[in-house]
Amino acid sequence: MPPSLPTCQRNPVDWRTLAVVMASVLAVWAVLIGLLWMFRPRDVGLGELVRVIPDVVRLVRRLLADRAVPLRVKVVLVGLLAWLISPIDLIPEFIPILGPLDDLVVAVLVLRYVRRKVGLEGLRSRWPGTPDGFALLSRIIGSG
Repeated sequence: MPPSLPTCQRNPVDWRTLAVVMASVLAVWAVLIGLLWMFRPRDVGLGELVRVIPDVVRLVRRLLADRAVPLRVKVVLVGLLAWLISPIDLIPEFIPILGPLDDLVVAVLVLRYVRRKVGLEGLRSRWPGTPDGFALLSRIIGSG
């Protein structure tokens, strides 16, 4: 005869509680997806975004290396890089069009924060790309 299990290991799972927790997680996820959809850049095409990405990466690198940039901004930029590198996404990448949406919206929100802290001229002075590329970035993150 096998030894009896302690009482705490014999209790069945409370399926109703588990269902409520799962429904709550799904509801929060749906709200986050809705917020990401609301804050997405609307007037910029995907092709334009793809062309400006290398310059934005170089801009982030320059901001991180610059001693004049506040530490708080650098922490937020490192958080952005961690978010982008992380394999965990709110919307899986394999879903067409919506897949990269969470990364894009988080990047735009972070760059808007950086613009408020560093200023548009501070970003312009560190911009490695063309004036047209910076004009596009200004349109995406807002110019003021």
